[in-house]
Amino acid sequence: MLVEDAGLIRLVALSWDDVFRAADPRAAIEAALKAAGPARAAFDESELLPPIGLQEVWAAGVTYYRSRDARMEESRAAGGGDFYALVYEAERPELFFKATAHRVVGSGQAVRIRRDARWNVPEAELVLAVNAAGRIFGYTVGNDMSSRDIEGENPLYLPQAKVYDGSCALGPGVLVSSEPLDKDTTISLRIGRRGQEVFKGDTTLAQLRRAPASLVEYLYREASFPDGAFLMTGTGIIPPSEFTLQAGDEIRIDIASVGRLINTVAER
Repeated sequence: MLVEDAGLIRLVALSWDDVFRAADPRAAIEAALKAAGPARAAFDESELLPPIGLQEVWAAGVTYYRSRDARMEESRAAGGGDFYALVYEAERPELFFKATAHRVVGSGQAVRIRRDARWNVPEAELVLAVNAAGRIFGYTVGNDMSSRDIEGENPLYLPQAKVYDGSCALGPGVLVSSEPLDKDTTISLRIGRRGQEVFKGDTTLAQLRRAPASLVEYLYREASFPDGAFLMTGTGIIPPSEFTLQAGDEIRIDIASVGRLINTVAER
């Protein structure tokens, strides 16, 4: 489905995965519009599923200075703090697998925290939509749920801290654009609990140390993605060490011009 000022248009002639496989996704969408029916005047965002098909979701870490400090803090006792400082300064980025579609939830759906974790946080991130050829053609909002106590115990536990059912949220849709986002683009995170705001934080893309195109180049350097991929670009908003998510919390992530992603935390 394509959302424009006129409303919602269902592209029956083009599947979601076809968009990611296309050499020029925007051109493929424009061609499919010619065969589409009329736009609906209005739509309910609850109709929107997570914007993912066969794509893999990957993530980049330690791309913001604030993230570097937080990861060093949580891993210092395990002797891994220096690794994050080195990654932040290194040419090669940290890239890790995050999710396939069945572990991804959309806006309005519930994310999860691990039953065996005590310190859990959301990570508000700009997410790149990348086609099969490695071209960035769009952007969405992401929440990279993380168990900081598990990762802090030992950096080798990163997959367990990051990869589990309901650990990734994307949406509400994908902004298709041939232009990079402005460096002044704001990212904001708000967390509500029983009607009260318990955390808020903001950053801008100017704080992102690594160029999105460089992150994609490393991801695609020795790996193929025939159905395209999503790449989360890291977070610059870190709740304080005494904060942890609780069941029922509402997480709101806004990225200017891209969208708002809203999730609640499920019961364990």
